[in-house]
Amino acid sequence: MSHVVLLGDSIFDNATYVPGEPDVVRQLRTKLPRSWKASLCAVDGSCARDVEGQLGSVPDDASHLIVSAGGNDALPYIDIFHQPAESVGEVVAKFAEISEQFARDYHSMVDAVLGRGVPVALCTIYDGRFDDPAEQRLCSTALTVFNDVITRAAFTSALPLIDLRLVCSDRADYANPIEPSAKGGDKIATIIAQLVTGYSDARRSQVFANVGLQCQT
Repeated sequence: MSHVVLLGDSIFDNATYVPGEPDVVRQLRTKLPRSWKASLCAVDGSCARDVEGQLGSVPDDASHLIVSAGGNDALPYIDIFHQPAESVGEVVAKFAEISEQFARDYHSMVDAVLGRGVPVALCTIYDGRFDDPAEQRLCSTALTVFNDVITRAAFTSALPLIDLRLVCSDRADYANPIEPSAKGGDKIATIIAQLVTGYSDARRSQVFANVGLQCQT
């Protein structure tokens, strides 16, 4: 029997944000083969460095680990948009510093997850849904710094990657600016099910970007 385990943050642990509707793990269970199981070890509010602690809750029979982490690592830096800067170079240098710190935390987390010895898939950070177009533009652009770290980690370790920026591409996919709605959760669950039931580890990364469509790298 296969057992899919979700690690990370509120992208998976979203029950609080969809009252009266199914959360991601409940939706995933309906999409997996009847003999499969799915468990939630992700915790709302977690950063990448917190995922290693979640591994202690992973069931012994886990066959697949899916990780969505990084959004909460980015949140503390949202005020950077309102800070003064003397040059573009100063801004770029600040983003480089942020990227380097996140890379240390994220790569350490990936090493810990891979240590379980079962197939692992990573997720990018989606763009969110902000009412102010200017804020949306700034956040989407800034998140590329974090998503570059995530994609490099996936490709370096030859892991499949779910690009949530393309999976959750509609406003209705969000319950609020940064949490998935039941509709968004359904799309996330669908693509996870497609990945774990159809992915073949051929020592290469594979990007899952659209529900029902796979892109190979």
